[in-house]
Amino acid sequence: MTVDRAVAPAALGRAVLLGRGAATLTAAGTGLRLVPDPRPLLLAAAVFLLVSVAGLVVLARNPYVVRHPVPLLAADTLLTLVVLAADPGIAYFCAAAGASALAGVVAGMRALWLAAGHAALGYAVAAHVLAGSPAHAEFVLAYPIACVLAATGAAVATTALRRHVELSVRVVASAQRAAAADERARLARELHDSVAKTLRGVSFAALALPQSLRRHPGLAERLAGTVSEGAAAAAREARDLLDGLRCDEPTRDFATVVADRCAAWQRSTGIAVRLDLAAADPPLPVRYELLRILQEALRNTAAHAAATAVTVRLAPLDGRLVLTVTDNGRGFPVPPSLAELRTGNRYGILGMSERARLSGGALRVRSSPGGGTCVEAAVPA
Repeated sequence: MTVDRAVAPAALGRAVLLGRGAATLTAAGTGLRLVPDPRPLLLAAAVFLLVSVAGLVVLARNPYVVRHPVPLLAADTLLTLVVLAADPGIAYFCAAAGASALAGVVAGMRALWLAAGHAALGYAVAAHVLAGSPAHAEFVLAYPIACVLAATGAAVATTALRRHVELSVRVVASAQRAAAADERARLARELHDSVAKTLRGVSFAALALPQSLRRHPGLAERLAGTVSEGAAAAAREARDLLDGLRCDEPTRDFATVVADRCAAWQRSTGIAVRLDLAAADPPLPVRYELLRILQEALRNTAAHAAATAVTVRLAPLDGRLVLTVTDNGRGFPVPPSLAELRTGNRYGILGMSERARLSGGALRVRSSPGGGTCVEAAVPA
């Protein structure tokens, strides 16, 4: 991922035009009370305002104009000389400092030559001003050097902003690459834990099938059945995996996605679902695992619980995000350790527990015969 180097100069160029316009028009407004004939000054202020607005529009619509600094700075210098002709005083000093700053933005340190020219002309203007009114000489003589300082500051600020933008883009690109790597690792884990294991068993059965056909027809028949059942199981696991990958929509609010999944499950099973969902925005891998836990818990309820109602709750608690799925079904005796569920072929609960651990959390199951079941997954928020 790369960033256009015209972004920073265009942004700072607009800021300089706005600041210079405000300062110059303020100075011109102040000078109206000090000159006998204000018409030239009003004309210069009007021209300056129109040209500044035009510059803002050009930079907003086509920021790439900063890639051609020579015509841009030539036009801006001409505008500054118009202001000088109308008011060889404070208005010119403001316009010259702004022109130097704009030059620093679009040309970098090379703009110091132009800023030095504005400063030299500024000292000539300062001499003219002091000849008519020697008061506040220290302030008047300080104005011209502001051109050099403005050009230097603008060049440094533009370089710093460009580096900041490039660094930000690199950070975002790195985060995207890390997210993609995590996604690939998660897909690999899902495939390894489901489809790959099933296909490995199918391949072993298929390897033994040719020899069994010649020597043990009965065994060959059983192996053929194993291959057929394994292929069907692999297809089912692949379909379940694809359903799981489609269950999340990262661009939508997590609670809304949970509500939609529950509504779809309610329509397909006819079991009422009551929702109590707080707003939440867990990281992408965490929300995926939570949705798979929800999916498995609802599937177990439909297949085994004989429930008539389910409550799904999502709430933050002590720095963790807790997903709770509770049904009013038949329940079952929960052993002290979930690992003991392997003997009862309750691999769905074991899978949910593994998903919770992968997310840095834990799964707790509460159930009793006739008392319903509560599956609670708590993960870092």
